[in-house]
Amino acid sequence: MNQTELIVLLQQADDTAFKKLVDAYETMVYNATLGLVQNETIADDITQEVFIQVHQSIGSFKGESKLSTWLYRIAITKSLDYLKHKNRKKRFAFIQHLTGSNHEESFHPPEFNHPGIVMEQKENAKALFTAMDRLPDSQRIAFTLHKLEALKHQEVAEVMQVSVQAVESLIARAKGNLRKTLQFYFENNNT
Repeated sequence: MNQTELIVLLQQADDTAFKKLVDAYETMVYNATLGLVQNETIADDITQEVFIQVHQSIGSFKGESKLSTWLYRIAITKSLDYLKHKNRKKRFAFIQHLTGSNHEESFHPPEFNHPGIVMEQKENAKALFTAMDRLPDSQRIAFTLHKLEALKHQEVAEVMQVSVQAVESLIARAKGNLRKTLQFYFENNNT
């Protein structure tokens, strides 16, 4: 079944087509989400939310982009919404801390387990993903899609709805920022 046939069946609320969609794209959506939120449970929840939204809004899909591009956009939007909510909670906890409230929330870097990371590289991966968490959203998205999801610059540009040159610039800036952060990390942890 090609993409056009799948979309037509999805728009007709065909349950078998929806199952095929989930089977074909669940891992892709989960891994992209995991690369951004860095928490397996949250990534799983967001993945489910993505497919719920797809089920509810497939009628509005015009086919102007590939189905995978549309799914990436939804996954990124939902991941960023989660991160913005989490950051608001952290800011609120910080304000509570400043005002002396006893209901403090402390921030601990996530215990990160990406399926593509070998056990002996876990500590380095944790440092990388902690550094990625500090990148601006656009740099983190471009870097995640290109380096972790192995999308080409053109595909990243389509997902992010920017030019290829903008993607190249975002990835270059992300690499530079990560290099600085990780150099500091490794210099301080190897002494």
